[in-house]
Amino acid sequence: MADGRYLLVDVREPNEVAVEAYPGGVVVPLSTFDPREIPDPQDKQVVFACRSGKRSVTASLAAQAAGLPYDKHLAGGILGWKAAGLPTKTAG
Repeated sequence: MADGRYLLVDVREPNEVAVEAYPGGVVVPLSTFDPREIPDPQDKQVVFACRSGKRSVTASLAAQAAGLPYDKHLAGGILGWKAAGLPTKTAG
């Protein structure tokens, strides 16, 4: 993400994102998921992310069903992200 190759789409709910978020992530909650709300990736690879990796798969499949070529998701979600030592934004 740091080199601008990825657009991370966080499909967690606003209350989850308010507590801890991916830096630079775009929030499109799965509960109201509409693939048309995903911003234009402008040649970036779209990667869906959630807490543990389950909702991101669902979002990826929904985007593909809508005809979008977005088939990537972050395995392990934000839990895996933090376990890898990557930074998050926290409230406060």
